[in-house]
Amino acid sequence: MDQQLWRQFPQVAPELNALQPYLLDAVKLANRPIHSKILALLESGGKFLRPGYFYLFTTFGEPVAAERLRAGAAALEILHVGTLIHDDVIDESPTRRGVRTIQMKYGQRNAIYAGDFMFTVYFDQVLKSTSDTYLIQTHINAMHKILTGELGQMALNYQEDATLDAYLREIAGKTAELFALACYQGAMLTHAPKIVQDNARPIGIALGSAYQMLDDILDYAGDPRKTKKPILEDLRSGVYSLPLLLALPHAKRDFHHYLKKRQEMTDDDILAVRELVHQHHGVDAARQLATEWTDKALNLIEQLPAGETQTELLRLTKMLLRRDH
Repeated sequence: MDQQLWRQFPQVAPELNALQPYLLDAVKLANRPIHSKILALLESGGKFLRPGYFYLFTTFGEPVAAERLRAGAAALEILHVGTLIHDDVIDESPTRRGVRTIQMKYGQRNAIYAGDFMFTVYFDQVLKSTSDTYLIQTHINAMHKILTGELGQMALNYQEDATLDAYLREIAGKTAELFALACYQGAMLTHAPKIVQDNARPIGIALGSAYQMLDDILDYAGDPRKTKKPILEDLRSGVYSLPLLLALPHAKRDFHHYLKKRQEMTDDDILAVRELVHQHHGVDAARQLATEWTDKALNLIEQLPAGETQTELLRLTKMLLRRDH
């Protein structure tokens, strides 16, 4: 959990502090090496953004037993971690949050099973949070969209003709859907006012989309000492993210000279692609689009009932979507 972030939001910080040990207790796997790797991932500095938004949205509604809300928050983080484990297999990532990935240490097969195991823990926590079949179905629908988004990314890898529309569809499932689920479940579990329920998913989609766009921008323009991950990691894996997609049409031949090498691209090739992206204003165009989605999220939050929670949601969203790491 990002203590530095959440101590600025005392309305939900106590619940998030209690969530960390709960997560470690919820994940029990007989395979000790894999179990220890999952625990290390859970302890290694996740921001708890989805549980944080979930808890903020619960404050619009009626009181609900703390145990049910904690299970609902845990479900979101466990689902998120399960998708990260599968992401690492797809991208062949050597590390995650500074920890050597399961797929690097124990192989892709074991990593896939570990991710699948996390999904079973996720549904266990969902059932602890609610018995409402409608809310359970929303979790199923969300998971379907998330996994479809992940498969969509695979289909776009190394595709120099990938479109902005395809990218937006992919991030809507891959990243934005989990934010939407977090906001919506928080509102629905506590029977929040209709205006909150109606706006929760669109807020999550807008902020999740902007969050992913900013992540993609930082891959080309961020300081690795702040982001704590290698620059151009996506490009090395064949993931052509927003800044590259927006620059590519302006110099297709120049980009193709490097991109055609695919896995054979050298470090110098990678740096040359980054220079072309900047030269053809891909980062600037991506920032403009991210700003539009950020403004969309903020405008929707401003339609929520006025008060402390609305103020905190605006402040948190501005912090996340205007960050440099």
